[in-house]
Amino acid sequence: MYHGRGQRAEDSKLRAENCDLLVLNGALLTMAGGNTELCLSGFVAIRGGEIAAVGPMAAAPDPASAGTVVDAGGQLVMPGLVNCHSHAAMTLFRGLADDLPLMTWLYEHIFPAEARWVDPDMVYWCSKLAAAEMLLAGITTAADGYFYEYEAGRAFQDAGLRAVAAQGVIDFPAPGVPDPAGNVTTAADFIAAWQGRTSRVTPAVFCHSPYTCGPATLRQAKELARGQGVPFFIHVAETQAEVAQCREQQGTTPVRYLHGLGLLDPATVLIHCVWLTTAEIDLIAASGAAVVICPASHMKLASGVAPLRELLAAGVAVGLGTDGAASNNRLDLFREMDLVAKLHKVISLDPTALPAHQVLAMATQGGARALGLAARLGSLEPGKAADLIILDLRQPHLTPFYDADLLVYAARGSDVRTVIVDGKIVVRDRRLLTFDLAEVMARVNRLAARMRAGAG
Repeated sequence: MYHGRGQRAEDSKLRAENCDLLVLNGALLTMAGGNTELCLSGFVAIRGGEIAAVGPMAAAPDPASAGTVVDAGGQLVMPGLVNCHSHAAMTLFRGLADDLPLMTWLYEHIFPAEARWVDPDMVYWCSKLAAAEMLLAGITTAADGYFYEYEAGRAFQDAGLRAVAAQGVIDFPAPGVPDPAGNVTTAADFIAAWQGRTSRVTPAVFCHSPYTCGPATLRQAKELARGQGVPFFIHVAETQAEVAQCREQQGTTPVRYLHGLGLLDPATVLIHCVWLTTAEIDLIAASGAAVVICPASHMKLASGVAPLRELLAAGVAVGLGTDGAASNNRLDLFREMDLVAKLHKVISLDPTALPAHQVLAMATQGGARALGLAARLGSLEPGKAADLIILDLRQPHLTPFYDADLLVYAARGSDVRTVIVDGKIVVRDRRLLTFDLAEVMARVNRLAARMRAGAG
Protein backbone atom coordinates (compact mmCIF):
# COMPACT_ATOMS: atom_id res chain seq x y z
CA MET A 1 0.00 0.00 0.00
CA TYR A 2 1.33 3.45 -0.87
CA HIS A 3 1.63 6.19 1.73
CA GLY A 4 2.47 9.46 -0.03
CA ARG A 5 1.97 11.96 2.80
CA GLY A 6 -1.27 13.17 1.29
CA GLN A 7 0.21 14.01 -2.12
CA ARG A 8 -2.56 14.39 -4.69
CA ALA A 9 -2.32 12.69 -8.08
CA GLU A 10 -2.74 16.06 -9.85
CA ASP A 11 0.15 17.56 -7.85
CA SER A 12 2.39 14.60 -8.65
CA LYS A 13 1.67 14.89 -12.36
CA LEU A 14 2.33 18.61 -12.36
CA ARG A 15 5.69 18.24 -10.65
CA ALA A 16 6.68 15.30 -12.86
CA GLU A 17 5.98 16.84 -16.27
CA ASN A 18 9.00 17.44 -18.51
CA CYS A 19 11.34 15.45 -16.27
CA ASP A 20 14.79 14.30 -17.33
CA LEU A 21 14.32 10.69 -16.24
CA LEU A 22 11.18 8.74 -15.46
CA VAL A 23 11.16 5.36 -13.70
CA LEU A 24 7.87 3.53 -14.22
CA ASN A 25 6.08 0.36 -13.08
CA GLY A 26 8.30 -0.34 -10.08
CA ALA A 27 7.41 -1.67 -6.67
CA LEU A 28 8.34 1.42 -4.65
CA LEU A 29 10.08 1.32 -1.28
CA THR A 30 10.47 5.02 -0.50
CA MET A 31 11.69 4.75 3.13
CA ALA A 32 9.99 8.13 3.67
CA GLY A 33 9.67 8.60 7.42
CA GLY A 34 11.20 5.16 7.89
CA ASN A 35 8.13 3.54 6.32
CA THR A 36 8.93 0.18 4.74
CA GLU A 37 5.51 -0.42 3.20
CA LEU A 38 5.46 -0.91 -0.55
CA CYS A 39 3.62 0.78 -3.39
CA LEU A 40 3.22 -2.23 -5.65
CA SER A 41 3.27 -0.20 -8.85
CA GLY A 42 4.64 3.31 -8.87
CA PHE A 43 6.89 5.88 -10.52
CA VAL A 44 9.78 8.21 -9.72
CA ALA A 45 10.25 11.38 -11.76
CA ILE A 46 13.68 13.03 -11.79
CA ARG A 47 14.65 16.51 -12.87
CA GLY A 48 17.99 18.29 -12.50
CA GLY A 49 19.49 15.53 -10.37
CA GLU A 50 16.63 15.68 -7.87
CA ILE A 51 13.46 13.71 -7.33
CA ALA A 52 10.58 15.77 -8.72
CA ALA A 53 7.73 13.44 -7.79
CA VAL A 54 7.03 9.95 -6.44
CA GLY A 55 3.73 8.14 -6.48
CA PRO A 56 1.48 5.35 -7.72
CA MET A 57 1.20 4.70 -11.44
CA ALA A 58 -2.25 6.31 -11.44
CA ALA A 59 -0.45 9.63 -10.90
CA ALA A 60 2.37 8.99 -13.37
CA PRO A 61 3.03 11.61 -16.06
CA ASP A 62 2.94 10.92 -19.78
CA PRO A 63 6.20 9.07 -20.66
CA ALA A 64 6.43 11.25 -23.77
CA SER A 65 7.17 14.22 -21.49
CA ALA A 66 10.35 12.58 -20.12
CA GLY A 67 13.83 12.71 -21.61
CA THR A 68 14.58 9.09 -20.67
CA VAL A 69 12.19 6.38 -19.48
CA VAL A 70 13.22 3.33 -17.44
CA ASP A 71 10.56 0.63 -17.20
CA ALA A 72 11.21 -1.15 -13.90
CA GLY A 73 8.83 -3.89 -14.96
CA GLY A 74 7.74 -4.89 -11.47
CA GLN A 75 11.23 -4.79 -10.01
CA LEU A 76 11.88 -3.06 -6.68
CA VAL A 77 12.83 0.64 -6.68
CA MET A 78 14.39 1.93 -3.46
CA PRO A 79 16.89 4.51 -2.17
CA GLY A 80 20.55 3.83 -2.86
CA LEU A 81 22.44 2.37 0.09
CA VAL A 82 24.80 4.49 2.20
CA ASN A 83 28.13 2.89 3.13
CA CYS A 84 29.30 4.96 6.08
CA HIS A 85 32.87 3.66 6.31
CA SER A 86 35.35 2.35 3.76
CA HIS A 87 38.98 2.50 2.75
CA ALA A 88 38.41 2.11 -0.97
CA ALA A 89 42.02 1.86 -2.11
CA MET A 90 42.56 -1.12 0.16
CA THR A 91 40.99 -3.36 -2.47
CA LEU A 92 44.66 -4.00 -3.40
CA PHE A 93 45.13 -5.67 0.00
CA ARG A 94 42.02 -7.86 -0.20
CA GLY A 95 43.03 -11.27 1.17
CA LEU A 96 46.61 -10.13 1.82
CA ALA A 97 46.67 -10.87 5.57
CA ASP A 98 43.63 -12.75 6.83
CA ASP A 99 42.88 -14.40 10.17
CA LEU A 100 44.99 -12.12 12.36
CA PRO A 101 44.38 -9.93 15.44
CA LEU A 102 43.88 -6.25 14.62
CA MET A 103 47.21 -4.93 15.90
CA THR A 104 49.19 -7.74 14.26
CA TRP A 105 47.25 -7.21 11.04
CA LEU A 106 47.89 -3.45 11.11
CA TYR A 107 51.47 -3.13 12.31
CA GLU A 108 53.03 -6.25 10.77
CA HIS A 109 51.17 -6.36 7.47
CA ILE A 110 48.96 -3.43 6.45
CA PHE A 111 51.11 -0.48 7.57
CA PRO A 112 54.27 -1.93 5.95
CA ALA A 113 52.36 -2.73 2.74
CA GLU A 114 50.95 0.80 2.63
CA ALA A 115 54.38 2.34 3.20
CA ARG A 116 55.79 0.42 0.24
CA TRP A 117 52.96 0.25 -2.29
CA VAL A 118 50.56 3.17 -1.79
CA ASP A 119 51.03 5.96 -4.32
CA PRO A 120 48.65 8.21 -6.30
CA ASP A 121 48.30 5.70 -9.14
CA MET A 122 47.45 2.87 -6.74
CA VAL A 123 44.87 4.96 -4.87
CA TYR A 124 43.13 6.07 -8.07
CA TRP A 125 42.77 2.64 -9.69
CA CYS A 126 42.08 0.66 -6.51
CA SER A 127 39.48 3.23 -5.37
CA LYS A 128 37.88 3.00 -8.80
CA LEU A 129 37.67 -0.78 -8.40
CA ALA A 130 36.00 -0.29 -5.01
CA ALA A 131 33.58 2.20 -6.56
CA ALA A 132 32.62 -0.40 -9.16
CA GLU A 133 32.06 -3.05 -6.51
CA MET A 134 29.93 -0.71 -4.42
CA LEU A 135 27.85 0.66 -7.30
CA LEU A 136 27.14 -2.85 -8.60
CA ALA A 137 25.97 -3.75 -5.06
CA GLY A 138 23.56 -0.79 -4.84
CA ILE A 139 25.75 1.54 -2.77
CA THR A 140 25.29 5.06 -4.13
CA THR A 141 27.07 6.93 -1.32
CA ALA A 142 30.28 5.95 0.45
CA ALA A 143 32.28 7.59 3.22
CA ASP A 144 35.95 6.94 2.57
CA GLY A 145 39.15 7.67 4.45
CA TYR A 146 42.67 7.13 3.17
CA PHE A 147 45.94 8.67 2.00
CA TYR A 148 46.31 10.48 -1.34
CA GLU A 149 42.58 11.02 -0.96
CA TYR A 150 42.58 13.54 -3.81
CA GLU A 151 43.02 10.57 -6.14
CA ALA A 152 40.22 8.68 -4.41
CA GLY A 153 37.94 11.67 -4.90
CA ARG A 154 38.89 11.73 -8.56
CA ALA A 155 38.10 8.03 -8.88
CA PHE A 156 34.69 8.45 -7.23
CA GLN A 157 33.88 11.41 -9.44
CA ASP A 158 34.84 9.50 -12.59
CA ALA A 159 32.86 6.45 -11.46
CA GLY A 160 29.69 8.40 -10.70
CA LEU A 161 29.64 7.44 -7.01
CA ARG A 162 28.61 9.97 -4.38
CA ALA A 163 31.25 10.16 -1.64
CA VAL A 164 32.35 11.81 1.57
CA ALA A 165 36.09 11.58 0.99
CA ALA A 166 38.36 12.15 4.00
CA GLN A 167 42.10 12.71 3.90
CA GLY A 168 43.92 10.45 6.34
CA VAL A 169 45.86 11.98 9.24
CA ILE A 170 48.35 9.97 11.28
CA ASP A 171 51.35 10.79 13.49
CA PHE A 172 54.03 8.87 11.64
CA PRO A 173 55.33 8.97 8.06
CA ALA A 174 52.51 8.02 5.72
CA PRO A 175 51.95 7.78 1.96
CA GLY A 176 52.05 11.30 0.56
CA VAL A 177 53.02 12.76 3.95
CA PRO A 178 56.63 11.70 4.68
CA ASP A 179 56.88 14.29 7.46
CA PRO A 180 54.10 13.83 10.05
CA ALA A 181 54.36 17.53 10.91
CA GLY A 182 52.57 18.19 7.63
CA ASN A 183 49.65 15.80 8.19
CA VAL A 184 47.00 18.42 9.05
CA THR A 185 48.32 20.82 6.39
CA THR A 186 47.90 18.05 3.80
CA ALA A 187 44.31 17.59 4.95
CA ALA A 188 43.74 21.34 4.65
CA ASP A 189 45.09 21.34 1.09
CA PHE A 190 42.81 18.42 0.24
CA ILE A 191 39.75 20.22 1.56
CA ALA A 192 40.66 23.35 -0.39
CA ALA A 193 40.96 21.30 -3.57
CA TRP A 194 37.51 19.69 -3.25
CA GLN A 195 35.37 22.16 -1.27
CA GLY A 196 32.53 23.25 -3.55
CA ARG A 197 34.07 21.57 -6.59
CA THR A 198 31.23 19.12 -7.15
CA SER A 199 27.99 18.21 -5.43
CA ARG A 200 28.93 14.53 -5.39
CA VAL A 201 32.26 14.61 -3.51
CA THR A 202 32.28 16.14 -0.03
CA PRO A 203 35.75 16.59 1.52
CA ALA A 204 36.39 15.60 5.14
CA VAL A 205 39.13 14.79 7.67
CA PHE A 206 39.95 11.28 8.88
CA CYS A 207 42.17 10.89 11.95
CA HIS A 208 43.12 7.23 12.05
CA SER A 209 42.68 6.66 15.80
CA PRO A 210 43.55 7.95 19.29
CA TYR A 211 46.50 5.53 19.42
CA THR A 212 48.08 6.74 16.16
CA CYS A 213 47.35 10.47 16.56
CA GLY A 214 48.55 12.51 19.52
CA PRO A 215 46.36 15.06 21.33
CA ALA A 216 47.82 18.05 19.45
CA THR A 217 47.13 16.42 16.10
CA LEU A 218 43.61 15.43 17.13
CA ARG A 219 42.79 18.97 18.23
CA GLN A 220 44.30 20.58 15.13
CA ALA A 221 42.53 18.19 12.78
CA LYS A 222 39.19 18.76 14.46
CA GLU A 223 39.73 22.54 14.44
CA LEU A 224 40.40 22.31 10.70
CA ALA A 225 37.24 20.29 10.10
CA ARG A 226 35.18 22.59 12.29
CA GLY A 227 36.55 25.70 10.63
CA GLN A 228 35.86 24.38 7.14
CA GLY A 229 32.45 22.96 8.03
CA VAL A 230 33.35 19.38 7.02
CA PRO A 231 32.90 16.03 8.80
CA PHE A 232 35.55 14.59 11.12
CA PHE A 233 35.99 10.79 11.21
CA ILE A 234 37.99 8.66 13.66
CA HIS A 235 38.33 4.96 14.55
CA VAL A 236 37.65 4.55 18.26
CA ALA A 237 37.10 1.81 20.87
CA GLU A 238 37.44 -0.98 18.31
CA THR A 239 39.13 -3.54 20.58
CA GLN A 240 39.56 -4.28 24.27
CA ALA A 241 43.32 -3.86 23.80
CA GLU A 242 42.79 -0.32 22.50
CA VAL A 243 40.68 0.56 25.54
CA ALA A 244 43.29 -0.89 27.90
CA GLN A 245 46.06 1.03 26.14
CA CYS A 246 44.12 4.29 26.37
CA ARG A 247 43.45 3.76 30.08
CA GLU A 248 47.16 3.12 30.66
CA GLN A 249 48.41 6.07 28.59
CA GLN A 250 45.63 8.63 29.04
CA GLY A 251 44.03 7.51 32.30
CA THR A 252 40.60 7.17 30.73
CA THR A 253 38.64 5.40 27.99
CA PRO A 254 38.93 6.38 24.29
CA VAL A 255 35.55 8.11 24.03
CA ARG A 256 36.07 10.04 27.26
CA TYR A 257 39.53 10.98 26.02
CA LEU A 258 38.11 12.42 22.78
CA HIS A 259 35.42 14.22 24.75
CA GLY A 260 38.08 15.78 26.98
CA LEU A 261 39.88 17.07 23.89
CA GLY A 262 36.65 18.73 22.70
CA LEU A 263 36.28 16.49 19.65
CA LEU A 264 32.70 15.27 20.11
CA ASP A 265 29.99 17.24 18.29
CA PRO A 266 27.34 16.60 15.59
CA ALA A 267 29.99 16.76 12.83
CA THR A 268 32.09 13.96 14.37
CA VAL A 269 31.67 10.36 13.19
CA LEU A 270 32.98 7.67 15.54
CA ILE A 271 33.84 4.47 13.71
CA HIS A 272 33.53 1.00 15.32
CA CYS A 273 32.65 1.86 18.98
CA VAL A 274 32.61 -1.80 19.92
CA TRP A 275 33.71 -1.34 23.53
CA LEU A 276 31.60 1.36 25.16
CA THR A 277 30.28 1.85 28.65
CA THR A 278 26.73 3.04 29.31
CA ALA A 279 28.12 6.40 30.39
CA GLU A 280 30.02 6.72 27.12
CA ILE A 281 26.89 5.96 25.10
CA ASP A 282 25.13 8.75 27.00
CA LEU A 283 28.11 11.03 26.32
CA ILE A 284 27.96 10.34 22.58
CA ALA A 285 24.20 10.88 22.52
CA ALA A 286 24.48 14.20 24.37
CA SER A 287 27.21 15.43 22.01
CA GLY A 288 25.25 14.63 18.85
CA ALA A 289 28.17 12.65 17.39
CA ALA A 290 27.33 9.76 15.09
CA VAL A 291 28.55 6.16 15.19
CA VAL A 292 29.34 3.74 12.37
CA ILE A 293 29.58 0.00 12.95
CA CYS A 294 31.15 -2.51 10.55
CA PRO A 295 29.75 -5.95 11.48
CA ALA A 296 31.73 -8.14 9.04
CA SER A 297 35.02 -6.45 9.92
CA HIS A 298 34.29 -6.68 13.66
CA MET A 299 33.54 -10.37 13.30
CA LYS A 300 36.53 -11.18 11.08
CA LEU A 301 39.02 -9.40 13.35
CA ALA A 302 37.25 -10.77 16.45
CA SER A 303 36.92 -7.23 17.77
CA GLY A 304 33.59 -7.89 19.44
CA VAL A 305 29.99 -6.78 18.99
CA ALA A 306 29.08 -3.11 19.16
CA PRO A 307 26.27 -2.17 21.59
CA LEU A 308 24.00 -1.25 18.71
CA ARG A 309 20.65 -1.57 20.44
CA GLU A 310 21.82 0.60 23.32
CA LEU A 311 23.15 3.26 20.92
CA LEU A 312 19.88 3.35 18.99
CA ALA A 313 17.85 3.47 22.21
CA ALA A 314 19.90 6.48 23.30
CA GLY A 315 19.03 8.27 20.06
CA VAL A 316 22.50 8.09 18.51
CA ALA A 317 22.62 8.26 14.72
CA VAL A 318 24.13 4.92 13.68
CA GLY A 319 25.18 3.97 10.17
CA LEU A 320 26.48 0.74 8.66
CA GLY A 321 29.89 0.42 7.01
CA THR A 322 31.74 -2.27 5.16
CA ASP A 323 35.21 -1.07 6.25
CA GLY A 324 37.94 -1.77 3.71
CA ALA A 325 38.15 -4.84 1.49
CA ALA A 326 41.25 -5.91 3.42
CA SER A 327 39.25 -6.53 6.59
CA ASN A 328 35.88 -7.66 5.26
CA ASN A 329 36.61 -8.81 2.36
CA ARG A 330 33.53 -7.64 0.42
CA LEU A 331 31.91 -4.26 -0.12
CA ASP A 332 28.28 -5.41 0.01
CA LEU A 333 25.94 -3.57 2.38
CA PHE A 334 23.13 -6.10 1.85
CA ARG A 335 25.45 -8.66 3.45
CA GLU A 336 26.17 -6.26 6.33
CA MET A 337 22.43 -5.88 6.95
CA ASP A 338 21.95 -9.63 7.16
CA LEU A 339 24.94 -10.07 9.46
CA VAL A 340 24.07 -7.28 11.87
CA ALA A 341 20.43 -8.32 12.21
CA LYS A 342 21.27 -11.95 12.99
CA LEU A 343 24.30 -11.19 15.14
CA HIS A 344 22.29 -9.12 17.60
CA LYS A 345 19.60 -11.79 17.81
CA VAL A 346 22.09 -14.51 18.68
CA ILE A 347 24.08 -12.54 21.29
CA SER A 348 20.85 -11.49 23.04
CA LEU A 349 19.09 -14.84 22.50
CA ASP A 350 16.14 -12.72 21.39
CA PRO A 351 14.72 -13.26 17.87
CA THR A 352 12.88 -9.94 18.12
CA ALA A 353 16.09 -7.95 18.64
CA LEU A 354 16.94 -5.49 15.88
CA PRO A 355 14.02 -6.08 13.49
CA ALA A 356 14.64 -5.96 9.76
CA HIS A 357 12.92 -2.63 9.19
CA GLN A 358 15.28 -1.00 11.68
CA VAL A 359 18.32 -2.44 9.90
CA LEU A 360 17.02 -1.34 6.50
CA ALA A 361 16.65 2.18 7.87
CA MET A 362 20.28 2.11 9.07
CA ALA A 363 21.49 1.31 5.55
CA THR A 364 19.50 4.18 4.03
CA GLN A 365 18.11 6.97 6.22
CA GLY A 366 20.27 6.15 9.23
CA GLY A 367 23.43 6.21 7.16
CA ALA A 368 22.49 9.53 5.61
CA ARG A 369 21.81 10.94 9.07
CA ALA A 370 25.14 9.68 10.41
CA LEU A 371 26.96 11.48 7.60
CA GLY A 372 24.96 14.69 8.05
CA LEU A 373 23.21 14.18 4.70
CA ALA A 374 19.69 13.25 5.81
CA ALA A 375 18.18 16.31 4.14
CA ARG A 376 19.48 15.10 0.76
CA LEU A 377 19.71 11.31 0.90
CA GLY A 378 18.22 8.14 2.35
CA SER A 379 14.67 8.17 1.00
CA LEU A 380 12.73 8.70 -2.21
CA GLU A 381 11.00 12.02 -1.65
CA PRO A 382 10.55 15.16 -3.77
CA GLY A 383 13.46 17.55 -3.38
CA LYS A 384 16.00 14.90 -2.40
CA ALA A 385 18.92 13.83 -4.55
CA ALA A 386 17.95 11.28 -7.19
CA ASP A 387 20.03 8.38 -5.85
CA LEU A 388 18.09 5.15 -6.30
CA ILE A 389 18.54 1.52 -7.19
CA ILE A 390 16.40 -1.10 -8.92
CA LEU A 391 16.56 -4.71 -7.70
CA ASP A 392 15.43 -7.74 -9.67
CA LEU A 393 12.91 -9.58 -7.52
CA ARG A 394 12.63 -12.38 -10.08
CA GLN A 395 15.16 -14.51 -8.24
CA PRO A 396 14.58 -17.87 -6.51
CA HIS A 397 15.90 -16.49 -3.22
CA LEU A 398 13.51 -13.50 -3.40
CA THR A 399 10.40 -15.51 -4.28
CA PRO A 400 7.83 -14.98 -2.90
CA PHE A 401 8.37 -11.37 -1.87
CA TYR A 402 5.86 -10.45 0.84
CA ASP A 403 7.53 -7.33 2.20
CA ALA A 404 10.76 -5.36 2.51
CA ASP A 405 12.06 -7.45 5.44
CA LEU A 406 13.23 -10.03 2.90
CA LEU A 407 15.79 -7.53 1.60
CA VAL A 408 17.66 -7.76 4.89
CA TYR A 409 17.64 -11.55 5.14
CA ALA A 410 17.83 -12.70 1.52
CA ALA A 411 18.87 -9.95 -0.91
CA ARG A 412 22.40 -9.71 -2.29
CA GLY A 413 24.31 -6.92 -3.93
CA SER A 414 24.20 -8.95 -7.14
CA ASP A 415 20.40 -8.55 -7.24
CA VAL A 416 20.84 -4.88 -8.15
CA ARG A 417 20.14 -4.29 -11.85
CA THR A 418 20.10 -0.51 -12.26
CA VAL A 419 21.74 2.29 -10.29
CA ILE A 420 20.98 5.99 -10.60
CA VAL A 421 23.15 8.60 -8.87
CA ASP A 422 22.44 12.33 -9.03
CA GLY A 423 19.78 11.61 -11.64
CA LYS A 424 22.18 9.80 -13.99
CA ILE A 425 22.12 6.10 -14.82
CA VAL A 426 25.51 4.68 -13.85
CA VAL A 427 24.59 0.97 -13.91
CA ARG A 428 22.09 -0.52 -16.37
CA ASP A 429 21.33 -4.25 -16.46
CA ARG A 430 24.37 -4.83 -14.21
CA ARG A 431 26.72 -3.08 -16.61
CA LEU A 432 28.73 -0.06 -15.49
CA LEU A 433 28.24 2.83 -17.89
CA THR A 434 30.79 5.27 -16.49
CA PHE A 435 34.07 3.47 -17.15
CA ASP A 436 35.70 0.30 -18.48
CA LEU A 437 35.65 -2.15 -15.57
CA ALA A 438 37.87 -4.65 -17.38
CA GLU A 439 40.60 -2.01 -17.70
CA VAL A 440 40.38 -1.17 -13.99
CA MET A 441 40.58 -4.83 -12.95
CA ALA A 442 43.56 -5.36 -15.25
CA ARG A 443 45.38 -2.38 -13.76
CA VAL A 444 44.72 -3.53 -10.18
CA ASN A 445 45.88 -7.03 -11.07
CA ARG A 446 49.12 -5.56 -12.45
CA LEU A 447 49.62 -3.67 -9.18
CA ALA A 448 48.96 -6.88 -7.26
CA ALA A 449 51.51 -8.75 -9.42
CA ARG A 450 54.13 -6.09 -8.63
CA MET A 451 53.36 -6.37 -4.94
CA ARG A 452 53.53 -10.16 -5.05
CA ALA A 453 56.85 -10.06 -6.87
CA GLY A 454 58.18 -7.52 -4.39
CA ALA A 455 57.15 -9.62 -1.44
CA GLY A 456 58.83 -12.65 -3.05
